[in-house]
Amino acid sequence: MSKINTFEEIQAWQKARELTRAIYKVSSTNSFSKDFGLRDQIRRASVSVLSNIAEGFERNGSKEFLYFLSIAKGSAGEVRAQLYVAFDLNYITKEEFDDLNKLATETSKLVSGFMTYLKNSELKGAKFTEL
Repeated sequence: MSKINTFEEIQAWQKARELTRAIYKVSSTNSFSKDFGLRDQIRRASVSVLSNIAEGFERNGSKEFLYFLSIAKGSAGEVRAQLYVAFDLNYITKEEFDDLNKLATETSKLVSGFMTYLKNSELKGAKFTEL
């Protein structure tokens, strides 16, 4: 794996950004936009995924990065759970549910794969290199 210089280069972050855009779009329509609690919660959860990937990366330590990736993965699960609520309340169609659930699942899998890579890597992060 080549060196990653910015969090924007991380595939999981890119997928999380795509998920967030899609969540904002679907939650801006019809009854979904009027359910302030669910709308705001699913938006916060989707933003949490990409934010935690970015924050963990900027910490410059693999243990801290793993911690933030774990939070990001949990937030992706939260998005999936809230999609079920939105679907059950008829805020989104079956097709929208399937597409968004797939996107959230793909995001979660990318985060999980990156976590596995970091756990098995010899890299410890910039703050742990000897000067």
